[in-house]
Amino acid sequence: MTLSPVAALIPAPVTASFPDPDLSRDLASLPLSFPPELAGVATWLRGVLQPVGVALPSSGPGILLSVDASRPPEGYRLVVSDAEVSVTGGSATGVFYGLQTLRQLLPPAFLRRALPSPAAPVVPHVEIEDAPRFAWRGVMLDVARHFMPVADVLRFIDLMAFHKLNVLHLHLTDDQGWRLEVPGWPRLTEVGASRPRSMLGSSSHGRYDERPHGGFYLADDLREIVAHAAARHVTVVPEIDLPGHMQAAIAAYPELGNGATPSVRTAWGISPHLLNVSDTAVRFVRDVLTQVCELFPSEVIGIGGDECPPGEWAESRAVQEFRRVHDLADERAVHAWWIARAADHLRTLGRRAYGWDEILDGGAPAGALVAAWRGPAQTARAARSGHDVVACPDTSVYLDYRQSDHPGEPTPVGTLLPIEEVHAFDPVPPGLSEEETSRVIGAQANLWTEHMESARRVDYMAYPRLAAFAEVVWHRGPDFPARLTTHVARLAALGVNFRPLTGPRPWDARPDALGRPRTKQDRDAELSAMTADP
Repeated sequence: MTLSPVAALIPAPVTASFPDPDLSRDLASLPLSFPPELAGVATWLRGVLQPVGVALPSSGPGILLSVDASRPPEGYRLVVSDAEVSVTGGSATGVFYGLQTLRQLLPPAFLRRALPSPAAPVVPHVEIEDAPRFAWRGVMLDVARHFMPVADVLRFIDLMAFHKLNVLHLHLTDDQGWRLEVPGWPRLTEVGASRPRSMLGSSSHGRYDERPHGGFYLADDLREIVAHAAARHVTVVPEIDLPGHMQAAIAAYPELGNGATPSVRTAWGISPHLLNVSDTAVRFVRDVLTQVCELFPSEVIGIGGDECPPGEWAESRAVQEFRRVHDLADERAVHAWWIARAADHLRTLGRRAYGWDEILDGGAPAGALVAAWRGPAQTARAARSGHDVVACPDTSVYLDYRQSDHPGEPTPVGTLLPIEEVHAFDPVPPGLSEEETSRVIGAQANLWTEHMESARRVDYMAYPRLAAFAEVVWHRGPDFPARLTTHVARLAALGVNFRPLTGPRPWDARPDALGRPRTKQDRDAELSAMTADP
């Protein structure tokens, strides 16, 4: 079933009416009119439409862009009729989203970088009133496990913005790689940005590719990513994962660790190597976070806080003496001390800490934003503790999890997560009060890239499930399967290597990189054990 462009919008608008499906307006010769505060949006629109023959000159009435501050900042009204083509937003951001909707109303060929054959840029008559449900509509992209070149990150941002997603959580560091330069700490990239080989498939198989992997971003690379995102009304939230997930940094500077001298981790899974509690380690963290704040204007800065096995700390005489001197009850308190140090430093820089839900275990710093990944109960826990929270439970929105039980799915890991379950996800757990519900500021889908070695593989795992997620956080409409059938033509025109709705193709399989499928019952039991003693 193929729907009209208006009926097939993704995410679905809050309200849409189209008086006559046979009425349309040709945009080919229409000028573009806008006030000075919308010059950036106009520049972006011309950048995507002029290459496909929609000139958008500046003189005369035609497509009218305007701001009405009485509207929600990200909301918009779009009207297409014989009398007018107009987009009115509550801010420049709202106008931008209205224009993304206008792009979806065009024939898919106009999403390409050049027209493959002559076509008319016609859009149906329509009146749309729209605004998002949530303020945080995010995607976490892991560029530490597999490095993603700048051009691919920019393209990823373009696809996010097309679906009205507005936060790119950029996971920049982990055990398997450190991806940004920090003044005064050159070995972070000289040593920490590469590894001699990578694990092939699930860690349960113990196989490796024996091929070096690496890469890192220059400061100007990250500035370019931030600027490109800002022009598309996407905020880039960087993450430096600490005090665990630090093996790449400790490989570069062993004095940051607890006596071990590891190399950059080549296996997947959780490393036992943590930051120590020395003045040197504290200075390191402050230097890194200061540099991150120089590069990223986001109010929110990720500090990780997840998956810190306490073994090294329990066995370290220095850490145990530190505990005694500072009256820290146990290793959990050491973890909370580290999170507080990072949050305090960010506060001096006018920023706000963002951590995975483990930061709640020792008492999260006041004002910290929580990413609740270990199930809906952690979303509720954060909200009831007075923290703003972003819902990202793994069994609902971890897009590295397998999409079906088809034998051709590449490296099938995790629980089964078909697109229907992503679309059904509700970020707000039941049983919250009105005030607690208001603390659920949104949700994000997470793309951990252990098994995504290229942008092509990221495309396959992300789309079309990210289109379903976009509806969850913007507005969920009816008839999603039918709308998706139309929408995949847009994805194809945008050059996305999406997973076909009919299932994987022969070349999608990875018989060399075996997976480890899990049942939801098994995973839920594991999560329950992980969170049993908060």
